[in-house]
Amino acid sequence: MVSLAATFGRGAMTNHWRDIRHADVIMINGANPAEAHPVGFQWFMRAKLDRGAKIIHADPRFTRTSAVADTHLRIRVGTDVAYFGGLINYVLTNQLYHDEYVRYATNASLVVKEGYAFSDGLFSGYDPAKRGYDTTAWAYETGPDGFAVQDLAHPRSVLNLMRQHYSRYTPEMVERITGIPRDQFLEVARIVGETGRPDKVMTLVYAVGLTHHTTGVQLIRSGALLQLLLGNIGRPGGGMNAERGHANIQGNTDHAISWEILPGYLRIPAPGQRNLDDYVAQSATTKLRPNSMNFFGTNYRKFMVSLLKTWYPDTATSDNQFAFDHIPKPAGNSSWISIFDRALQGRMEGLMLSGMTATSIGPDSNQVLQALAKLKWLCVMDAFPTTSSEFWRAPGTDPATVQTEVFMLPASHWIEKDGSFTNSGRWAQWKDQVLPPEGEARHDHWILADLFARVRRLYARQGGAYPAPILELGMPYRDPIKPDLDEIAQEINGRDLATGKRLDTFAALKDDGTTTAGDWIYTGHYPESGNLTKRRGGVQDPKRNDPTGMGFYPNWAWSWPVNRRVLYNRASADTQGRPWDPSRAGISWDPAAGKWVGDVPDYPPTADPLDPASPLPFIMNGEGTGRLFSNSVADGPFPEHYEPIESPVGNPLHPAVAATPAAFLYDKQAGRPNRFGTARDFPYIATSYRLTEHEHYITQQVEQLVQLQPEAFVEVPAALAREKGIASGDMVRVSSQRGKLEVRAVVTKRLGPLRVDGQTVYHIGIPIHWGFVGINTGQHWLANALTPFVGDASSRTPEFKAFLVNIEKI
Repeated sequence: MVSLAATFGRGAMTNHWRDIRHADVIMINGANPAEAHPVGFQWFMRAKLDRGAKIIHADPRFTRTSAVADTHLRIRVGTDVAYFGGLINYVLTNQLYHDEYVRYATNASLVVKEGYAFSDGLFSGYDPAKRGYDTTAWAYETGPDGFAVQDLAHPRSVLNLMRQHYSRYTPEMVERITGIPRDQFLEVARIVGETGRPDKVMTLVYAVGLTHHTTGVQLIRSGALLQLLLGNIGRPGGGMNAERGHANIQGNTDHAISWEILPGYLRIPAPGQRNLDDYVAQSATTKLRPNSMNFFGTNYRKFMVSLLKTWYPDTATSDNQFAFDHIPKPAGNSSWISIFDRALQGRMEGLMLSGMTATSIGPDSNQVLQALAKLKWLCVMDAFPTTSSEFWRAPGTDPATVQTEVFMLPASHWIEKDGSFTNSGRWAQWKDQVLPPEGEARHDHWILADLFARVRRLYARQGGAYPAPILELGMPYRDPIKPDLDEIAQEINGRDLATGKRLDTFAALKDDGTTTAGDWIYTGHYPESGNLTKRRGGVQDPKRNDPTGMGFYPNWAWSWPVNRRVLYNRASADTQGRPWDPSRAGISWDPAAGKWVGDVPDYPPTADPLDPASPLPFIMNGEGTGRLFSNSVADGPFPEHYEPIESPVGNPLHPAVAATPAAFLYDKQAGRPNRFGTARDFPYIATSYRLTEHEHYITQQVEQLVQLQPEAFVEVPAALAREKGIASGDMVRVSSQRGKLEVRAVVTKRLGPLRVDGQTVYHIGIPIHWGFVGINTGQHWLANALTPFVGDASSRTPEFKAFLVNIEKI
């Protein structure tokens, strides 16, 4: 989310599943869609079979995705910045970038302020005491008019700084870092370089194999920079396409499951922001070019006021800043790892977990178990017992020593309720209830509504330091304790309070308190005409339901925003409004009609491209363009290769700063000793992943799935197994500085040795799904017992994909 928002303006898959069939080249990094997203993978195969698309799969394991790829690159896990950096260097050096696109649709010509520098692994603005950067050091030169200076030929233009930065990423350097042989890299570079032409397009697909790193934001952003250079963003068949884990991960993110945002990716207010003026001034993007529309920044107040009016319908007025004081303004980080770090320090009394199990999905499971044992109470809302609700039964734990009071509230499973799912491509689709909840199980939103009502009654009777946010919160449902999801969907859509009608578009939102919207990007999904997420106008009549022939199917469900299927689609056409490739048009300007036609334009629909005042194509950014250089991330305006926190090799680019200097080291910050292993004791790289037969951790409760994958195992490369005397079926101990697993070995050629900077390195593959609850409880282990307690500089995402272990036969 952070990386794409910092580059394009929004944090979401830019295209959609069906659109992948339009690609000429499909680059897959950090993903295994054939096994992890098998239904969506049909569109990869359609591109390959119908268009002759080339599939390039970079992965340390040879998987079922690799088996149908044209090229499999065995890459050392966590080194994708070097791989993408090498491709960026190849494209720039050989003048293969889409020149007209880069000039028009990126910030290549903007001049960076004097004083910016990069040397020996550090960008300017670094504070070693704080282990962080002052990102204001990465600013543009501005003129007397306040706009960014533009001069493509200037030594400090973004494009020239980019050339300089990535000139170090030669094919030889790529081989030294990633283990990809030089000749194989150059073969791929030639294929990728061809997509800088208007008649070619490449899509880049990734999943948690790129996100779950202490450099995850920059791993993803490096791919986004490559796509901008090649002119592949906004185009059908192109884009940066993140495969979300399960059906409603995208919906959760849109509706602010992440601590630092409000619904619709509005920022959570910060301390010192005394009113809406302060909040908007410090949160909204600033217009940096005369033709920048700066849509998000310009409308920020409207979206925020409409959200506040949704939450506090009776009390939010202009006189009280629309109840802005009621919104928390956290002074510290409240991300996932931070919560458990506070519990570990004894600074948290209680915790509620809903639909997730902390001990299985968090880093350093043994430390998370200790954190839960320091709580006074733990409340788990779930359809089944989890490794969190049963943490006090964990192997090696004496329940008599655990003082935490655990409340298990049985919640309904997703098949036992209706509601909407938003898939990776931002398509919101309504589903029906399949079965009624069993026993005492209740919908989780009913549980929360009931708890809220009880807490509100306590505040009403007993008062409190600041009861207003609780007492004044609106619950305008037929039954406030049992709200319907249909009612909530209407509330999210928003209304015109003057007419009482639901809104058709977020363009109608106002900042005067006369409109509501629970999430502005979903405004229009439930207008007065009905719930558009229930629409099913699909392949039963393609001529009628897909008039463009591009697979947009605008009457199948609804995609945010305003049913747009490809984000940033203004960049799919040239400055005259003509599609770069007429056979794969996203939108095009129709001069006779005086409007853009095709997909729903990510642009003013009647803006004439021949008008010198027409806006630039990336309307969410203050620059009006995609960002090759960005100060919206915490660890560098250009992605740079850093080694994982635990690595068996040094960093040849800057040996003195091998790992990212901005990663958040929780143990160190809390005064605990860092528990990082070294290659001397733990010489092998471990990486974790899912299996097709698993539905994350619910698999432990489903008999048929347990039968398909009955026993925990790790994958061991055949060459290493020979060295260690390990055969398939042997019990092995895999250990890190933090814990150990004792499971069976599966000896495989799917993993193989890599030559990295003159030495041989091996990967150990670890499926993540087993634990000490469920049908087969004989596998008393958690994969994340091995992983380090450390977070990405921008998002605090844990390092699950690259850490050091040892393996020995038991």
